Amino acid sequence: MSRARTWSSSSLSDTTPLLPLLADRPSIAALEMTAAVPSSSRTVYLGVDVGTGSARAGLFDDHGRLLGSASSPIQIWKERGCIEQSSTDIWHAVCAAVKSACSLGNVIAEEVVGIGFAATCSLVAVDSDGSPVSVSWSGDARRNVIVWMDHRAVNQAERINSRNSPVLQYCGGSVSPEMQAPKLLWVKENLQESWSMVLRWMDLSDWLAYRATGDDTRSLCTTVCKWTYLGHAHMELASEKESHIMEACGWDDDFWEEIGLGDLVEGNHAKLGRSVAFPGHPLGSGLTHAAAKELGLLVGTPVGTSLIDAHAGGVGVMESMPMSESKADVPAEEVISRRMVLVCGTSTCHMAVSRNKLFIPGVWGPFWSAMVPEYWLTEGGQSATGALLDYMVENHVAAPLLANRAASQSISLYELLNKILVSMMHESNISFLSALTKDIHVLPDFHGNRSPIADPNSKGMVCGLTLDASEKQLALLYLATLQGIAYGTRHIVEHCNSRGHKIDTLLACGGLAKNPLYIQEHADIVGLPIILPRENEPVLLGAAILGAVAAKKHSGLHDAMRALNAAGQVIRPSKDARVKKYHDAKYQVFRSLYEQQLSYRSIMTQALQ
Repeated sequence: MSRARTWSSSSLSDTTPLLPLLADRPSIAALEMTAAVPSSSRTVYLGVDVGTGSARAGLFDDHGRLLGSASSPIQIWKERGCIEQSSTDIWHAVCAAVKSACSLGNVIAEEVVGIGFAATCSLVAVDSDGSPVSVSWSGDARRNVIVWMDHRAVNQAERINSRNSPVLQYCGGSVSPEMQAPKLLWVKENLQESWSMVLRWMDLSDWLAYRATGDDTRSLCTTVCKWTYLGHAHMELASEKESHIMEACGWDDDFWEEIGLGDLVEGNHAKLGRSVAFPGHPLGSGLTHAAAKELGLLVGTPVGTSLIDAHAGGVGVMESMPMSESKADVPAEEVISRRMVLVCGTSTCHMAVSRNKLFIPGVWGPFWSAMVPEYWLTEGGQSATGALLDYMVENHVAAPLLANRAASQSISLYELLNKILVSMMHESNISFLSALTKDIHVLPDFHGNRSPIADPNSKGMVCGLTLDASEKQLALLYLATLQGIAYGTRHIVEHCNSRGHKIDTLLACGGLAKNPLYIQEHADIVGLPIILPRENEPVLLGAAILGAVAAKKHSGLHDAMRALNAAGQVIRPSKDARVKKYHDAKYQVFRSLYEQQLSYRSIMTQALQ
């Protein structure tokens, strides 16, 4: 089955869309629309997003409209429970994607006035020459990236959390094995030779900006969200409009000493980052000669400080509000705080901002200026969503035949499953499609629970299986899994609102947001309207906005968001009271599944003592 024809996504926090076949041509359409435009009249911003499976590039005009996009695959190694990539391979893929996007969008180098990078929160290791250093048991120097979803450091995360450091209150009370401190500790404890060789440990998006400019300045987004950096140490020292490089004063040296990584604070935190900046800050002198040649762009083109890919999605959609959804009774500076962005890819990130810091157990943050400058970010998440749907569907015995049928109809497998569900609803003579799953329930914690329980040891559960191996049974399993993911989102929203947020609107982007059933079920289950962006590539748009800010085309990131974000379709919850009653009941079952799992865990632990 071609993964490029699904509605799922090829990365965790990555939002690389796996689109239906007929929707997989945005660049060609853009070429047709823009070919007649004189090149000298355009201002173009370039956004680059590196996900788990590919590097993508997108070009946008000064109204935020997509002119052209392209992608290039990247290699991934999965061995002994470890997931690794190569920064060299990633950079080659970035260059290929940028050149292809420019060709398809009929964009010449002189038109590109600013560049921004976004990427998964993977960990990159390089030496004093900028060359890769292996983070792999294999010793292969190419494999110098620990991918975000790698859970090799579960034990290290547990030990770090047991110390109850004050910095942990800004991570929802605990670090995840997906964060950088546990991974760094794992490398030190297991790969001593590599540990001694590394000069810079970097988040992938920061490394991309460094590779492009030679400037080692880190982003408040990456350092605050994944490295325990306390961004609010700068609250009295900086403002968005100044957006200058700030000396890194937010590292907690006691924390690094306590967890056994005190050597990382040496040399004024040289290996972690000596300076940080707001997302979009112009780095160095722009593109270096080498990077410009490799990318096919001009030397000195401004490059903005980076974002994690999910956060770029937030920047690309958070101001995508139609006039019909405006709230005149809410102060202007607080309106944005009523929204939560769902970046739906291999995993899903749930992001909301607030003027005041809100401490929410089991939810990452509050992170100061990690996405929107001078707002506190709250970040929930589900570690496997698109990846889980792919897993459930592709491992079913009926999947190969359905995939062949979908291909013969030039539609995605997920489109075909949606059609099958509609037929089943009519055959069963029930009033709404969701009711098909009354006997099957899914707890989607197949890769642990990131939020709001923050239990990496949680496991997935399926209740209601039979010996039926038909395509209809696969369709039901798919729908129940999709609903389980949506119940997880409802759990996160309710948890955040019970602790100070006032979320009343969802904005969704990413590969899964292109699946209408996925979005409608979320709207019905959470009970809130969902706004989709006008453009199909909001993560790329968010990255491009960084370039617009770096090029000084807008006074700050938030101003650029208002100018370049645009709303598309609004999906509203069903008004049928029976739908709400049904989902309330299934949500009760959903919540009970985890409680049952805890009970089973306790029983088995006692049995083995």
